[in-house]
Amino acid sequence: MADYKGIKGFKVQSLSADPASSQMAGGAWSSGGNLNQTSMSRAGFGTQTTAYACGGESPGSTLLAAVENYDGSAWSETTDLNTARTSIQGGGDGSATAGLVFGGESPSLTGVTESWNGTSWTEVNDLNTARRYMASTTSGTNTAVLAFGGLSPSATAVTEQWNGTSWTEVNDLNTARYGQGGFGTTTAAISASGASPPISNVESWNGTSWTEVNDVNTARRGLGSSGNATDGLVFGGDNPSLNAETESFDGTSWTEVGDLSTARAYGATGGITSATEALFAGGATPSITNITEEWSAPAAFKPISEGQVYYNTTSNALKLTKPSFPTGTWASGGTLNTGRHAGGGSGAQNAAILFGGQDPKSVATETYDGTSYTAVNDMNTARSTLGNAGQGSQTATLAFGGIEPALSDKTESWNGTNWTEVNDLNTARGYVSGFGTQTAAICAIGYPPDTANVESWNGTSWTEVNDTSYAYSSGAGSGTQTAGLIFGGYYPPVGYTTASFEFDGTNWTTGGTMNTGRSNLEGAGLQTNTLIFGGQTAPATAKTEQYNGTAWTEVADLGTAIYSTLSGGISGTAAISAGGAPGNLTSTEDWTAPIANETVTVS
Repeated sequence: MADYKGIKGFKVQSLSADPASSQMAGGAWSSGGNLNQTSMSRAGFGTQTTAYACGGESPGSTLLAAVENYDGSAWSETTDLNTARTSIQGGGDGSATAGLVFGGESPSLTGVTESWNGTSWTEVNDLNTARRYMASTTSGTNTAVLAFGGLSPSATAVTEQWNGTSWTEVNDLNTARYGQGGFGTTTAAISASGASPPISNVESWNGTSWTEVNDVNTARRGLGSSGNATDGLVFGGDNPSLNAETESFDGTSWTEVGDLSTARAYGATGGITSATEALFAGGATPSITNITEEWSAPAAFKPISEGQVYYNTTSNALKLTKPSFPTGTWASGGTLNTGRHAGGGSGAQNAAILFGGQDPKSVATETYDGTSYTAVNDMNTARSTLGNAGQGSQTATLAFGGIEPALSDKTESWNGTNWTEVNDLNTARGYVSGFGTQTAAICAIGYPPDTANVESWNGTSWTEVNDTSYAYSSGAGSGTQTAGLIFGGYYPPVGYTTASFEFDGTNWTTGGTMNTGRSNLEGAGLQTNTLIFGGQTAPATAKTEQYNGTAWTEVADLGTAIYSTLSGGISGTAAISAGGAPGNLTSTEDWTAPIANETVTVS
């Protein structure tokens, strides 16, 4: 086996470990030196080899002024804080020679701020809002710090920025919380999870305001954290049971990586600026502990890439990396500016364009960057149940047909700035299935009445081509003009259909049978890699299925049963479902199917 040199043009490499989706996937926790003081709720800052744990409380709820310094192996006591206090976990930032600790209880709520110069502590200007269990940045400095959330005495959304001299209130979090994970800088920070009760909500700070982004996988409070806004880590906490999970953030999504050895909450954590290192010292287990764990991720790692073939010398197995649909998930995304359903969309998950729909009939067009929507120039003709070239991009797509309320034959082309009316369909219709690109598209079936008619677009005009096997409507499509797929819909003799049909540019052939018949569904991807989701089965459904070119497999459901959404996604591994019905929704769900390593069976 180890002597394989190539397979179908691939060079087969020998690797001792499987490639990972991220550097963090190869990380792990290990035991470090114990704190001298069994304690919890301490503030922390510094690096993994020059960390500080400050204040907090010991068993019996004794308030501590004690400060300990970590050298990567052992903790030693150093100069005490001026003010003993607890509940300051998250209230620290800086370096070994320039630290800052703020807030907590002593024993009442306090805004006291102390600055560290490597030798001694100096009281400086207080927080404007006294509070405990807030979160802060991991900037590695004591002259530019952001403090957000906390208890004062109830959960608060207050955000304050420190400039080296004083605190200034800036824009609040969207959701009040305490005990959350925090990392980043004063111009790019993350507030992750928190309470009360435990929430999974995550917000991103851009230097001016907070925006909701993708949630953590597990809601909790009392988390530790490290890293920056595009490479962060949160770990531990409780919800209310104690948690050992570690999750990494790449600026867009959260991935579960190696767990802590000991589940706990409210440990001291260094304000470490990189997610390749982290520290969690002390905390509640639920009894108070003095243990320390250190996180390390490999400085160099082998990244996973789709289609990669390699030989694992540890497990003695030939492997291939490919999308793992069974482990794909939906996560909450941005909010449409105009709530609607039954519109069109194309492009990638982080660069999509959505248009038209029913709110009532709409001309609205919005672009999506994977986080938020921006309204751009409207369509010329308001309509719903239209077709679109799903393999188009955010700057080049096609919209055709629909209901205005009269049946529409209009076609519009988008160039990234404006919609332009081009040549009409030969047959006006709504509830169509479309696929292809801006210059090579297919418009199939439709209503009313139900039709089997199919037209092909060459970039200039529509031409009638071979019809589908039967007349029906309200299905969806994916793929290209010469390798397309339509699926689902409503066929009056049988109702909600499970049928799918493949198109080779000339002829239609029967494809695999869906598990759940439905109409007004959406899809994304290619003929051999398609994702379908939502639809009507009389009530709305949340079911999601994946097609591999032969058969349909049920995968993770949408978070909300829905139909007639606006969708985008040139790939079945990364799609969006936006808006939809019942009603005219504004919510978005983002689908991601990770790349995984799979053993190849050789016979």
